Amino acid sequence: MTYYGGKELADSLRTVRKNTLKIAEEIPEEKYSFRPTPDVKSVGELLTHIALGHRFQEHCHAKERLQTLVGFDFPAFMQRVGAEAQKPRSKRDIVDLLTREGEAWASWIEGLPEAFLAEPVGMSPGFQPASRSRFEMLLSTKEHEMHHRGQLMLIERLLGIVPHLTRNMQARMAAAQSR
Repeated sequence: MTYYGGKELADSLRTVRKNTLKIAEEIPEEKYSFRPTPDVKSVGELLTHIALGHRFQEHCHAKERLQTLVGFDFPAFMQRVGAEAQKPRSKRDIVDLLTREGEAWASWIEGLPEAFLAEPVGMSPGFQPASRSRFEMLLSTKEHEMHHRGQLMLIERLLGIVPHLTRNMQARMAAAQSR
C-alpha cells in the first residue's frame, strides 16, 4: 500500500489548477497579451500552454498506454499540440480550457490503480534513468504547472497585482499577530 496514489495525485492536481485558475481570473483580459520580454510566452499563451500541458502524458498513458518512448516522435507530437495552443482564444475561452482540461485529467488519474501507476515506462536513449514509473511521469504534469504558475505569479507582480497566495499568507500572519 502506498500513501500517495491516483486519488491523492488527482486531489493535488485539482489544488494546483484551482490556484492557476485564480491567477487566470485575476489578470485582466487586456493583459493577456503581456510579455515580460519579447522572447517569452504572453500571459494568454502561458495559460494555454498550462491547460494543454498534460497532453503528452495523456497520449502516452491514457490513449496509447505506451511501454516505452523509444521511437516516439516527440517533435511531431509537440508540433500538433503547439498548433492547438496557437488557436486564438479570449480570456473566457482560456479559463474554460483550463477548467475543462484540468478536471478531465484529474478525473482520469483519480481512478488509476496502484499497479498501473507502478508500471515502468522505458525512456528514449540518453535519458537517465532508463525507465520511469507511470506515477513519476504523471506527477510531472503537476510539477510542470507549478513551475509555470511561479512564472505567472512573478508576472502578476510586474503588473502590480499581489498574488492571491501572498495575500492569503499576509492575512493569516495578520490574524495571528492580532491574537
